[in-house]
Amino acid sequence: MRNFDPTPLFRASVGFDRIADMMDRMLAAEPAQPTYPPYNIEKTDENAYRISVAVAGFAADELNVEVKENALVISARKADEEDGRTYLHRGIATRAFERRFQLADHVKVTGATHADGMLHVDLAREIPEALKPRRIEIARKDSDSRLVEANAA
Repeated sequence: MRNFDPTPLFRASVGFDRIADMMDRMLAAEPAQPTYPPYNIEKTDENAYRISVAVAGFAADELNVEVKENALVISARKADEEDGRTYLHRGIATRAFERRFQLADHVKVTGATHADGMLHVDLAREIPEALKPRRIEIARKDSDSRLVEANAA
């Protein structure tokens, strides 16, 4: 149940659609966040990150990593196996999943690797030159130079 309706704010703002959408998603009554598969998010450098997802039991060709609308979507679907095996205990979950991560502005996916039951997705924040801070030189007027020229005349 919502206690706050942001609709009037949407009418009075222009260009804040993404922020409004994000607030709407956060306030929406959603079921509990899925816990499968487990993942880590780590900062590997000042402008670099890595998302590591535990994908035990999945081959690289059964995994899908894509970016759409500033969201990283990692999904997997296990091919149907008709191998005739009989399991006494099956503790390795190989059910299909889809995990979404909202990416900040200027964050790009630089690569993905699959090794030892882990899927690693590398991200980098690339700030355009136009948005980087820059120093502006302050021009100074030499008041003494005017006085020297006036005295010389």
